[in-house]
Amino acid sequence: MRGLKTIIFLIISNTFMTFAWYGHLKFKDYEWGKNLGLISIIMISWGLAFFEYVFQVPANKAGFKGDGGPFTLVQLKTIQEAITLTIFMIFSIIFFKTEKFGWNHLVGFGLIVLAVFVIFKKW
Repeated sequence: MRGLKTIIFLIISNTFMTFAWYGHLKFKDYEWGKNLGLISIIMISWGLAFFEYVFQVPANKAGFKGDGGPFTLVQLKTIQEAITLTIFMIFSIIFFKTEKFGWNHLVGFGLIVLAVFVIFKKW
């Protein structure tokens, strides 16, 4: 159960972080965002990042083997990176229609999935 909670919280936290890091690139497409200055954009992004931490910290706490969770530190980081790229790809496809994923992106993502397998495999 802690493993599932960890993964769900990591998905939520990475969604907030993706919007904090890249969402502001679309602000200019909206009337309210056309004249925002850099400080305003940073403050909005910090506000979003706060919610990233609200989920990221409990995810790592619940998932870390040293705190009774099922994952090692390296496994937690690997899961987080795979989730980050998945969320980023979905975000890009939905919000940045001009961005296209080529075969090299898919191969690269496949290699990251392979990395997850290698890190989780008991050798």
